[in-house]
Amino acid sequence: MSMNVSEFVWKRLQEWGLHRVYGYPGDGVGGLDVALEKAQGSDGSGMEYVQVRHEEMAAFMASAHAKFAGGVGLCYATSGPGAIHLLNGLYDAKMDNQPVVAIVGQQARTALGAHYQQEVDLVSLFKDVASDYVAIGTVPSQVRHMVDRAVRIAQNKRSVTCIILPNDLQLMAYEDPPLVHGTTHTGVGFPAESKLPEQEGLQAAANVLNEGKKIAILVGAGCLHATDEVIAVADKLGAGIAKALLGKAAVPDDLPYVTGGLGLLGTKPSWDLMQDCDTLLMVGTSFPYSEFLPKPGTARGVQIDIKGDKLSLRYPTEVNLLGDSAVTLKALLPLLEQKTDTSWRNTIKSNVEDWWKVLEERAMHSAEPINPQRVFWELSPRLPENCIVTADSGSVANWYGRDLKFRRGMMGSLSGSLASLGAATPYAVAAKMAYPERVVIGTIGDGAMQMNGMNVMITISKYWKQWSNPHLIIMVLNNRDLNQVTWEERVQLGEGKTESTQSIPDFPYAKYAELIGLKGIFCNDPDKVGAAWDEALGADRPVILEFYTDPNVPPLPPHITLKDAKNFMTMIPDEPELGSVLKNSAKELLSTVLPGR
Repeated sequence: MSMNVSEFVWKRLQEWGLHRVYGYPGDGVGGLDVALEKAQGSDGSGMEYVQVRHEEMAAFMASAHAKFAGGVGLCYATSGPGAIHLLNGLYDAKMDNQPVVAIVGQQARTALGAHYQQEVDLVSLFKDVASDYVAIGTVPSQVRHMVDRAVRIAQNKRSVTCIILPNDLQLMAYEDPPLVHGTTHTGVGFPAESKLPEQEGLQAAANVLNEGKKIAILVGAGCLHATDEVIAVADKLGAGIAKALLGKAAVPDDLPYVTGGLGLLGTKPSWDLMQDCDTLLMVGTSFPYSEFLPKPGTARGVQIDIKGDKLSLRYPTEVNLLGDSAVTLKALLPLLEQKTDTSWRNTIKSNVEDWWKVLEERAMHSAEPINPQRVFWELSPRLPENCIVTADSGSVANWYGRDLKFRRGMMGSLSGSLASLGAATPYAVAAKMAYPERVVIGTIGDGAMQMNGMNVMITISKYWKQWSNPHLIIMVLNNRDLNQVTWEERVQLGEGKTESTQSIPDFPYAKYAELIGLKGIFCNDPDKVGAAWDEALGADRPVILEFYTDPNVPPLPPHITLKDAKNFMTMIPDEPELGSVLKNSAKELLSTVLPGR
């Protein structure tokens, strides 16, 4: 049956197994818009279209789709400004190694080079974010291999690729490439991957790990499918397990030797684990902060990763294994010797037990009016089975990373390497689209909510009645402050809060929810935090749950350097909210030094 280029594009993508696209229309993709309507099918089968309010959200959703659902995420946008808007979300996918294909429109081929309206050099624009593959179509017979290469490369390289289609090309009759010199003939199908390192490398890694006495394991997003294998290796080695932020769901937090997050948003037991170990096993992570890893020379290192360019990048590891985390750990396990000395692991367990007591005490400290830690602490035991939690950048990432105990089967993510503000709500939408039967909870600060979260709520109001389970909660910490940056300036720069840049308007988020047909819950009483969560989890529709929280509760790092302490003291004369800052900081520090007192 004859079809035009746009119709072929959606058909070919479905042949690759891509059945959901996030996007926004425009005259630069008019042909694709019309063809997409037909591609969805009258019975709801075919290519599902999720219409966003802003193209950046489409790219974030495609990135989150890849994270939560697996496979390749897909987004599209019109020419010029629409294409430009995609970039931030695409960089989120690129930096977190997520496979995403972006399709963008362009002005007619005859207008290119004429300084035409909305004409942007899109190949140059996307060349960095889609460095593995970006191409512009010029003739219909070229489009097949463009689609095939974009999807295959995105999946194989775990990267972003981009297809640029001029709007006149979109409407031309599609034709397969002729069998002549100067053409290529591609097919559908992902390549089989070599996921297992050679035996020699596995044995070398086992030798290092068997010789270790105090072993630390650091896992990341590459271990989200390797939970059983990580636990089995840790038990055989008597090791403790720390987690990079994107690997929070890789192993359950209720295991007594799981120390939690590592880094600025991490825990003290993870810091101690890294500083005291003699052997480090890094699996599926490109954790960026080398200063939180053992000092080079104090611990031997083994690393496993599916991407070779991530090996020996943050720590000078002695043995580097290129392979899938689950497959490699399973092959490594028989080569490992069972550790019989339990003293190292007993120390880890004791540190973890004490840490949870510290977090509970910190969460229960009084604040003006609500301590943000308590919001997360009260949520933790209420997390529904198999729920999905998203978090934004900012201070919410601290409490998400530290205070929530993930159990087996739960999922969670955020903008990791890019750490972009505004990802929590589009991530939540993508999670709900992929798993409409599961409870999804997005956690976001008021800065991110004002930036783009509120427009994503309109998207939620458009689609929620299609979901088999309506439970989606967007929890907003309303502290009227761009809080994480405020604290970074206090501690890292030694400067008091700069109110002109850091203070943001108060806004009735819960009332806004009611305005668009959702449920709004407002809480400014610390003793009613738990009840507010219960009400939200029992609602019959999506909820904005707004907590009025204290901006001056410090998101303390797991250890405080002398430089940080000096900067904090330097800040004091310039701090406009000094009394509250000092009072809350003293409470947090005393809980660390004297837990339970």
